[in-house]
Amino acid sequence: MSNSENIPQFPETFWRDSVSLPDFPKLQESIKTDTAIVGGGITGITAAYLLAKEGVNVTLIDAGDLLNGVTGHTTAKITAQHGIIYDEFIQHFGKEKASLYYQACMKAKEFIENTIQTHHIDCDYSQEDAYIFTNSDEYISTLESEKKAYDQLDIPGELTTDMPVDIPVKSVLKMKDQAQFHPLKYLNVLVDEAVKNGLKIYEHTTAVDIEYNKHPTIITRDEHRINCNYVIQASHYPFYDGQGFYPTRMYPERSYIIAVKTPEKFPGGMYINAESPSRSIRSANMDGEDLWLIVGENHKTGQGESTMKHYEALQDYAEEQFGISEFVYRWSAQDLTTMDKVPYIGSVTKNEENVYVATGYRKWGMTNGTIAAKIITDRILDNDNPYSELFTPSRFQADPSVRKFASMNADVAKHLISGKLEYTQNNVKDLEPDHATVTRVKGKRTGVYKDQDKQLYAVDTTCKHLGCEVTWNSGERTWDCPCHGSRYSYTGEVIEGPAKEPLNKVELE
Repeated sequence: MSNSENIPQFPETFWRDSVSLPDFPKLQESIKTDTAIVGGGITGITAAYLLAKEGVNVTLIDAGDLLNGVTGHTTAKITAQHGIIYDEFIQHFGKEKASLYYQACMKAKEFIENTIQTHHIDCDYSQEDAYIFTNSDEYISTLESEKKAYDQLDIPGELTTDMPVDIPVKSVLKMKDQAQFHPLKYLNVLVDEAVKNGLKIYEHTTAVDIEYNKHPTIITRDEHRINCNYVIQASHYPFYDGQGFYPTRMYPERSYIIAVKTPEKFPGGMYINAESPSRSIRSANMDGEDLWLIVGENHKTGQGESTMKHYEALQDYAEEQFGISEFVYRWSAQDLTTMDKVPYIGSVTKNEENVYVATGYRKWGMTNGTIAAKIITDRILDNDNPYSELFTPSRFQADPSVRKFASMNADVAKHLISGKLEYTQNNVKDLEPDHATVTRVKGKRTGVYKDQDKQLYAVDTTCKHLGCEVTWNSGERTWDCPCHGSRYSYTGEVIEGPAKEPLNKVELE
């Protein structure tokens, strides 16, 4: 059994803690720019870097701090091995499109490598082989089918029964010459280069809407306006939907990461298992020592058991397989999966060509985010891009999308109804410090959190997106929506969209 006392009390990501990032002001007035980018992660920063280098007038805004969203909480694998997908892609889209997906990922890797070399970026970049492994008899044939897909697509790979990390396996599929890095050390330099080329950055500036006339105009929460020719929505979840119905075409999933030191030296490579529960392994360099990143425990946002249980499960796994000498960090990540597992990258709708969206990376944001930046900036710069059609958001594949569409939205409806019907009358007086409960205040479903100083924070649990009822996330101390993945702090402030407005506060008598 795990000893939860060893788990760090508060979540903190190694990437954020190990770099010093610049601060930028909040937008205080309405402005004009050529291209406005919303979201300061790998997609937004890479796009800003590319456009500013070409002399385009670019403004980037972020609702919080730069690089504190999904990119700041990634596992930072630069790979085309996105789980077991190529056999599935061949079945659903055909060999040509499956091959394009692989090529796009490898082009993203090549772009990152070239950028690191151009600017001499010290970001712990290393070439690594990537491995999918299984210790289950059920998945041996699955890996064999995936290897056949590799062969059809000319992907350098090898089916074997061993790998450098010493854990029990029955079959292993290796993809050669992939990579990993420290994403924030890399992107910090891109920010610096883009600012030198004229990029304007505003933090703590939340975009809430777009007015689309001859030219798009971003409206911020403080009612400032950003008039521009192009908008790039790189905000993870599109803050502006434009009748693209994105909430009905994606679902949010959380995963968990622990960073530990072990008595063993890390043998190299990047690893992910084929079966559930998911387990992913890579190393990071922490002051010359190996930091083992153990990742997994995927589940839909706002659904499932107490989130601390997921950290404990990863701790158990790491202790059993490698031994833990020190538990250093824990954090979690959230990402979106589209109906066909291919990201949506391109114009938000067919009628709004100058408003772009990049979303649905399925936890593979280092390559997909780079691909997105390249596709969209090529559109703005009027360059051809061979991958743009593959990722276009307006596509709709009949198989498997129709079935996925129905099941996803049935799940949303189930949680929408069950949340409304749930009855609870928990006594807030019995609440322990650093715990939360759901109760009724004047007949309304209310979430109450008690902090370490016994201060109470009460919010109406109705999500401001489409009215589902949020649930408590004990691991992150947040209120999470099980329908479309909006997340709020314990005080009710929006952490993650699609919601734009905070939860209503409730007065406790």
